Amino acid sequence: MINLRYENFNPKIHDTYKVATYVYDVDFRTFDLLFKTKEKAISTIENDLKKHNPESNFKVILNDDGQLIGMLMAYISKMPFDLRLKSLRLIIVDILDYFVLCDIKENDLYVAEIAIDDSLRGQGLGKQVLEDVIEYAKSKNLNRVILDADFRNVGAKKLYERIGFKVFNKKRVKIGSFERGMQNMELIL
Repeated sequence: MINLRYENFNPKIHDTYKVATYVYDVDFRTFDLLFKTKEKAISTIENDLKKHNPESNFKVILNDDGQLIGMLMAYISKMPFDLRLKSLRLIIVDILDYFVLCDIKENDLYVAEIAIDDSLRGQGLGKQVLEDVIEYAKSKNLNRVILDADFRNVGAKKLYERIGFKVFNKKRVKIGSFERGMQNMELIL
């Protein structure tokens, strides 16, 4: 088991391109639809990330050697509203998210995004991050941990279920031929 360390994301310290790639990986289908190419999507995400002030809800994950190996975005009770100027396409992603993501209640910890470096997937790191999040939520006496599993991401849903998450709602948005759906999942603490 790798000893993981979580730090607030800081664009002046951390590799913004690598973090942008992690953000892209979490929702690549939507980004591909809106940006047409992976490179354009990652470039736009990176430019947006460079404007971020270090925030406690956006963490990078580091290994024992201090290497960046993933990212985690989580919120307690509600997602902060981000009024920064950003790309129109990134605003569209936010709007689509609004229709399919979990409704967050007081004393919830919402896991918005988890990404582990491609080269390290399949080693139990995603599970380890979720277990760390659950322990943190318990230490704060929160009621539940909630997250979303894209309908098309069967592997993620299976991982969440093995940890103990259960589907409590399903949401879908369809615009023309584009369809996005999430299974909202919860772990009662």
